[in-house]
Amino acid sequence: MSIAGEVSLQTRAQNARLAPLAIDGPASPVPWVRYAGWPTRDTSKFNSLTTIVSPPAPGAPRKISKTLTGDPAAGQKLVADRSRGGSCLACHVMGPAGGTDLPGNVGPDLSEIGNAGRDDEWLFNYVNDARVYNPDTVMPPWGTHGIFSEAEIGDIVAFLRTLKSPAKFKTALDDPMKRPAPIEQRANLDALINPAMWLIEELAPALWKTAGPAGRSCASCHSEPAQAFRTWAAAMPRWEARLNRVLGVEEFVTRHARATTGQNWLMQSEENTALSTYLRYLANGAPIAIDTAGAEAKAAYQRGEALSMRKIGALNFSCADCHGADKSASKWIRGQWLGELRGQLDHFPTWRTSQQSIWDIRKRFQWCQVAIWADDLPPDAPEYGDLELYLAGQNAGQKLSVPGIRH
Repeated sequence: MSIAGEVSLQTRAQNARLAPLAIDGPASPVPWVRYAGWPTRDTSKFNSLTTIVSPPAPGAPRKISKTLTGDPAAGQKLVADRSRGGSCLACHVMGPAGGTDLPGNVGPDLSEIGNAGRDDEWLFNYVNDARVYNPDTVMPPWGTHGIFSEAEIGDIVAFLRTLKSPAKFKTALDDPMKRPAPIEQRANLDALINPAMWLIEELAPALWKTAGPAGRSCASCHSEPAQAFRTWAAAMPRWEARLNRVLGVEEFVTRHARATTGQNWLMQSEENTALSTYLRYLANGAPIAIDTAGAEAKAAYQRGEALSMRKIGALNFSCADCHGADKSASKWIRGQWLGELRGQLDHFPTWRTSQQSIWDIRKRFQWCQVAIWADDLPPDAPEYGDLELYLAGQNAGQKLSVPGIRH
């Protein structure tokens, strides 16, 4: 037998062991529509994970030939305006005039910036687009991206000149430098504490036994799921050659069910979320261990890493800007703690107490993009697969504990 014949036999044998997948068609609703209740602002003129369109950074600082004549009272209102990207207080302590109600510490304390000797030109340019001084800054380009007008930036500069007194906090919780990091201690697998356990105890087992249009159910082939899937989800996502992209648990549920039972449980549907959460629950305690040995998987991982560093949206943030250990991780943005990439995956899907719903990791990706004023993608977007693979690699060895529970 020729070498080509041997390879062909090996390929057929491998394919025979692969779980059936419906290759054609999307795994999420088409056209994709952003979730009800989420902001609907048009951010198409800024970078996304698929497109590079944001305005470039200025080549040099703007020259200011005369003293700015802004209104400090108007500037004080602008720095606290949460409709403008979350407000300056999300990242900066700004002294008594700025307010001391849970400011963040991603950026430097500006409480005494008025004593620093900075001229109007420097202050204007730093607010307008700090990239002229620091190309890798996490400061949004407020002026270049049109979030504040030149006149409004002048008002903010006038306010900054008045900041000459240190902040005085009523309690340690108000001070981001003393505020303790949150520790999740709730029993996430207790049904009395975590509503998502209803999916595990009721909905998913019922769906598992429900026959689809093809006359078969999950139980037709997997009568003992606890045994069959005790580690499977810990190795996901993975490169799937038949799709030519990374396949996650949620998309697997859609395509495998479609191919075997005839069910069309699209990603983000109640049925899909229940079953994908259940499959991860069955692997609880197993350490995350993805396969990036193959050339395609390695390339996808590298693409995911690059995507994690791409600055997107009107606020011009990347995943690494918020969760990189050398950037903003382990700091506060307003009252929200920014954790490192490691520790961001082992508890997903997670019950969000603030949303009263369970989110998988793709929905978390989508919300992060919407929150930084960027376009989100459909949950089966290849870019999310690459990003999830990279995140899984960063969480290698972490043991699954699903469903999680978080604010």
